[in-house]
Amino acid sequence: MEVILEKTLNNVRLSPSDGVKLFSIKELSLLGMAADEVTKKRHPENYRTYIIDRNINYTNICTSRCKFCAFYREEGDSDGYVIPRDSLFRKIEETLTLDGRQILLQGGLHPSLKLDYYLDMLKAIKAKYDIHIHAFSPPEIAHFSQISGISTQIVIQKLKAAGLDSIPGGGAEILVDRCRNLLSPNKCSAREWLNVMREAHQLGMKTTATMMFGHVETIEERIEHLEKIRSLQDETGGFTAFIAWTFQPKNTRLDTALLGSYEYLKTLAISRLYLDNIANIQASWVTQGAKISQLALRCGANDMGSTMIEENVVRAAGVSYRLSKDEIEFLIKDAGYEPKQRDLYYRPVA
Repeated sequence: MEVILEKTLNNVRLSPSDGVKLFSIKELSLLGMAADEVTKKRHPENYRTYIIDRNINYTNICTSRCKFCAFYREEGDSDGYVIPRDSLFRKIEETLTLDGRQILLQGGLHPSLKLDYYLDMLKAIKAKYDIHIHAFSPPEIAHFSQISGISTQIVIQKLKAAGLDSIPGGGAEILVDRCRNLLSPNKCSAREWLNVMREAHQLGMKTTATMMFGHVETIEERIEHLEKIRSLQDETGGFTAFIAWTFQPKNTRLDTALLGSYEYLKTLAISRLYLDNIANIQASWVTQGAKISQLALRCGANDMGSTMIEENVVRAAGVSYRLSKDEIEFLIKDAGYEPKQRDLYYRPVA
């Protein structure tokens, strides 16, 4: 284990077998300190970052029926919705009044909405507001492609022309088809997820990468996921950040115990050590709460993520942590850093 940790401190790339072995380390402090040292080398600045944005879910109607999701509804359900345009605009205007510079726009895989609906939505937003649109995860784009009968590359080109600025890494879960076939057989495959990201990067768009763990995957499959993300980043350099969080089982169809903060921080630290070509690792206060996310800043994370003026998907699974801008700034200061607001590209903003 000392040899493996020494590799990370000397900028020697870990192998998949190295990554698996790291999970056998029981002392979280060893992994945390190694990840913190790597983070400080990558980010010697005296500040840590966060972003003000809002998660807007334009519909909860979805054909995917993922077993881990408590948010989706069937078409025709009484509580299914598609967001009205005036409600969407009110949410954006509120975000701007709170100094937000970005919206995260995601929804279910609606069976009836065509690509023109999404193009019109983007154009309408850009016509009224100067705001960064981070929207449409790879499963959504694959769905748009299927329902419209055109390639994902053309879908991305059309979305970009209509105003899409960047793509979030949602829908990755674990990028291993054994897991995906158990969890979400109606969603895009691991290869398709990666291909959407590759095509977006080739078109000059930046994206994020994610991992939801703690459900049906093995440790080896967690590392396989990280390896696929790292390999694509070697190829394209298009990922700005990596965000990992634990599966939240309440109100879902999966009978799985909730992973605790120990396993979260261990996986976070190993992600920092393994993903040597991704600059930014984000803490997940949305699933872990304030104090664990603050501790994550000493276990590999250099970013506290978003204030999340609104968040609905995790909340549907029974988790409702909330943090204001002031609270996030306090946590960063209390960890020994200066807090700085950033944009999607991790550039500090005034």
